[in-house]
Amino acid sequence: MAEELTDYLRPEIARSLGSMELIARYVVEGFITGLHKSPYHGFSVEFAEHRPYLPGDAIRNIDWKLFGRTDRHYIKQFEEETNLKAHIIVDASRSMNYTSDPKRITKYKYATMLAAALAYLLMRQQDAVGLGLFDEELRVFMPARLKQSYLREMLRKLQTTEPSHATRTQSALRRVAERLTRRGLVIVISDFLDDPDEIKLPLSLMQHAGHEVIAFQVLDPAERTLELHSADATIVDLETGQQIRTQPYQLQASYQKSVSEYLTNLKDSLLSEGIDYLLLETTTPFDRALLEYLHKRQRMG
Repeated sequence: MAEELTDYLRPEIARSLGSMELIARYVVEGFITGLHKSPYHGFSVEFAEHRPYLPGDAIRNIDWKLFGRTDRHYIKQFEEETNLKAHIIVDASRSMNYTSDPKRITKYKYATMLAAALAYLLMRQQDAVGLGLFDEELRVFMPARLKQSYLREMLRKLQTTEPSHATRTQSALRRVAERLTRRGLVIVISDFLDDPDEIKLPLSLMQHAGHEVIAFQVLDPAERTLELHSADATIVDLETGQQIRTQPYQLQASYQKSVSEYLTNLKDSLLSEGIDYLLLETTTPFDRALLEYLHKRQRMG
């Protein structure tokens, strides 16, 4: 391919691959290539499928090639030795189907591409992965497992599910919390266009139950600025169908102020509960979110 591997960290390049499996693989390979060229090369992604040798381990399971490179004894980990169960929960409500520019991907496409890359990276690290899709209710729930065939099924769900219905964040994420049987990592990817308290409550319940939680908020750039390319515009609520005819420049200053206050409030309320939060736009390279995950994974030890 003509592009460098790291180019696939850019959403507009990654989407050209079409297949969700290819997108996941090239985004992760590009990310790891970028790690090796950056100040973040200390993250041991390439050795994540191994653990240090412990007294009593079978000598035959030592990876001697890795010993030759590191002068340390590592044991190849097997499926039953996975030390993390992670669930990636994606908002599939109608508001996620928005893009302000046909040249950009929708919020849902960005969310599914990010979810696919995270799932691929987790399995590469021998961690079990599950998937949830929600709108008014929990539409899909796949418990965490560590099987390549299971990963392909998750990627198929991400690629074929279409956003629909309104959002009921609290009730849908409560259903997720009820299905989680073992402490682990929960990654929620959504535009979070809901009351901050409705978002905070189910996430804090997960956190208090012993899960580690990361909230990735995905917005279209125009949702933060109201920069539309015409003098007159019709603003449509994708979930209710309500329309407002207006001139964007008349609303822009107050709109930006309101959005900024909302985002600050949401971020502060989640961080106060120990929930990691990162705001992403549909133009943001995927390495920002993948690095956030690695930082979280490193802190979890």
